[in-house]
Amino acid sequence: MKRMAWNRLRRQTVGSVLLLTMLAVGCGGEKDSVIKIGFVAPLSGDQAVHGAGMLRGAELALEKALASGFSVYGYRIELVPLDDQRNPTQAVAAAKKLVADPAVVAVIGHLNSSCTKPASAIYHEGRVLQISPVSSNPEISRQGFDTFYRPCPTDDLQGPVAARFAFEQLGVRRVYVLDDMTTYGRGLAEEFLKKARALGMEVLGHEGITQGDKDFTPLLTKIRSVNPDMIFYAGMFPEAALLIKQRHDLGIGGAFLGGDGLYDAALIELATPQAAEGVYVTTIGTDPRTLPTAQAFIRDYEARYGPIGAYSAYTYEAMNIVLWAVGTAGAKDREAVLAAMKQLKDFPGLFGPMNFDEKGDSLVRQIGIFTVRDGKFAFLGTGEPE
Repeated sequence: MKRMAWNRLRRQTVGSVLLLTMLAVGCGGEKDSVIKIGFVAPLSGDQAVHGAGMLRGAELALEKALASGFSVYGYRIELVPLDDQRNPTQAVAAAKKLVADPAVVAVIGHLNSSCTKPASAIYHEGRVLQISPVSSNPEISRQGFDTFYRPCPTDDLQGPVAARFAFEQLGVRRVYVLDDMTTYGRGLAEEFLKKARALGMEVLGHEGITQGDKDFTPLLTKIRSVNPDMIFYAGMFPEAALLIKQRHDLGIGGAFLGGDGLYDAALIELATPQAAEGVYVTTIGTDPRTLPTAQAFIRDYEARYGPIGAYSAYTYEAMNIVLWAVGTAGAKDREAVLAAMKQLKDFPGLFGPMNFDEKGDSLVRQIGIFTVRDGKFAFLGTGEPE
């Protein structure tokens, strides 16, 4: 079958394994009869909770597709998960391993922009389709690689929405900005700062921290001395949780706002619900729980694994798009899969019709806004850049 029946791909089912190796129509078992889809994210370390949620989203999408009749004649479809440990060096090693395997025609990954950016050059050289579910740094797509796509909004959208929310809704006029000095964190902070200054906010300071650091008391004591209306943090949840808890312990007032890297229940648990109460977070895209198109996915995911992860929905979306491209190509052919991707239009995804611009960026522009209320994230609504 050169084209798949997309309506069948949308039907629901249950069951999951870590490495999905399921038979499609045609030959079985021979090495040449396998089409592989790579998956790379942090599956160990302090961001493994994000990686696990992403992997589950990919697993669920593939399993449901196969159970609903998706096939590429003569091939079985195999998902190959690799761990990049949120480390750019490991990410490049994983990318090289996948590109070296001629059975790999597409890759879903990575989580961190600092991993996705160097790995994207490897996939481009190897002509392997890469769909990064949530790497949001805008510089990645500006490299001009025709192998790169992402279904999420970028930080040149998220940063301005965060700044406008702080200025217009929270009344922030004096802000202190922190980031984790990664590609994602520094990029998001810079986008926030550009809009904050344009709105007339006074930036009292902008400093970087290092992922893995534990004690931010000296930095927070310095921040307390200038009494900002808000701290904005661009980074990931492990360090954010410590900043929030230590800020609370020091009695620092004002608001705390962070980007999508903070959006995980682990943030509240690590920071403690008391310290996290009232913290604000922006996300890349709206809350899928509010969308009719995502209800079947949420029901199936939560029946299997529990609450959806911060990035599970976007990875589910990425896997379904990869399957569409592979099914349209109808062969184990990297260039054919890339050519198929260029034909995609109004893909019926969880977030509504999905389309990409010439750089591979999604045309989705909504940014979600949440606050921590009674130990849980409460959805406040969405914003879009002006």
